[in-house]
Amino acid sequence: MKLAIEKAKEGIEKGQTPFGACVVRDSEVISCAHNTVWKSNDVTRHAEINAIRLACKKLNSIDLSGCTIYATTEPCPMCFGACHWARISTIVYGSSIEDSRGFGFNELVISNRRMKSMGKTELELIGGFARDECLGLFEMWSRGKSKSPY
Repeated sequence: MKLAIEKAKEGIEKGQTPFGACVVRDSEVISCAHNTVWKSNDVTRHAEINAIRLACKKLNSIDLSGCTIYATTEPCPMCFGACHWARISTIVYGSSIEDSRGFGFNELVISNRRMKSMGKTELELIGGFARDECLGLFEMWSRGKSKSPY
């Protein structure tokens, strides 16, 4: 999670939103990325999607079974879906979707636990990990933001 937090800080410094993610397998970091929505002008460039794309490329596979993704914020429905399709085994996240809405983000309020239940997926969820540090990313971003979230 520390690497995901550092990536999010890097993104904030580059004018992006405060989200970071890392994909890990067998204690080896496969990929880390931050959100690049504004830079790329592409609403799908969330940190989790970017980290999954990099991991698939590095491993030359769309099957990320056995991987854990560490995300500074609970993945949105798009990112949760990507984790499911990539067969990621575990999602560990810091702040919640509700937390992001509190800072002005327009997230759909559908928790990962609800999506897991509805989709009957085996994916393991661990929420609230390093939550205070992850909330600090929103505060850092809020102090320096020059744009509004999408």
